[in-house]
Amino acid sequence: MRRLLAGLCLLAFCALVQAQVPHVAKVREFDDIIDSGVLKVALYQNFPPYSYMVDGEARGVDVELAEQLAGGLGLKVELLWISPDETLDDDLRNFIWRGHYLRPGIVADVMLRVPYDREFSYKQNELGELINELVVMFGPYQRERWQSAFDQRRLEEVSSVAVFQYHPVGVEVESVPSFYLSSVLNGNIRKMLHHYPSTQAAFAAMQDGEVDATMGMRGEIDWLLKQANDSNLQLADNAYPNMGRQVWDLGMAVHESNRQLAYAIEGVLEGLIGDGSLERIYAGYGLRYELPGLYQTD
Repeated sequence: MRRLLAGLCLLAFCALVQAQVPHVAKVREFDDIIDSGVLKVALYQNFPPYSYMVDGEARGVDVELAEQLAGGLGLKVELLWISPDETLDDDLRNFIWRGHYLRPGIVADVMLRVPYDREFSYKQNELGELINELVVMFGPYQRERWQSAFDQRRLEEVSSVAVFQYHPVGVEVESVPSFYLSSVLNGNIRKMLHHYPSTQAAFAAMQDGEVDATMGMRGEIDWLLKQANDSNLQLADNAYPNMGRQVWDLGMAVHESNRQLAYAIEGVLEGLIGDGSLERIYAGYGLRYELPGLYQTD
């Protein structure tokens, strides 16, 4: 009887240990991807102008880029929509190497809108281990920066954020613009800050006259201005003293075992950049396209 109980306890312990070991999804190899005829691409959901749905149809810059990349490899595209987790590291884990508990065993072949940044790529935890050692970040395709917009019926110009000391400005809650504007100029802008759930909501507040200006990522502001089609809403001169990083490049990510796919995608991407196709995609959404640093020449 004691042996039976001991055996049952051992089985229970083994099951518990097995349950606690994180499941790692099976990553498709390059040849398997080509044979399948499909490239699985992870994109952030509800993130215009980059990736969003309209009447059941996927739209956005990243959606069209994903289609072009897949087409360049002779493949069709299958989109996996990302609901952002707490950090980008979590998103990479859920969609590139381990998979999400709601989709066990399923990961994307490639993920878009990932920072192309050496410091982020080699970020370490408190033990000195690479946090994203199972991920390769590559293929910068866009340079992004911060941008302000204002309503010239209530503001003549915005040559510096100093004017926000006297005019209400709307920003997304817990965003970089929020943290920046609440601390710059000795915190003198803080009392004029209005917080909203998203950049879109902050922009709508400017249209409704609740605030005189807003600040967000340039791509979002450009797209919102095009949608508004209102000559009273203008781009501000970008002057953000003591902000730190104001410009960053965005690229892609694959599993570290799938570098062959990364090389193939980079080849297609270089063609899209070289012949102006990517810039035309951005222009179609009212966005100004800026080459990533990798492609800029002095």
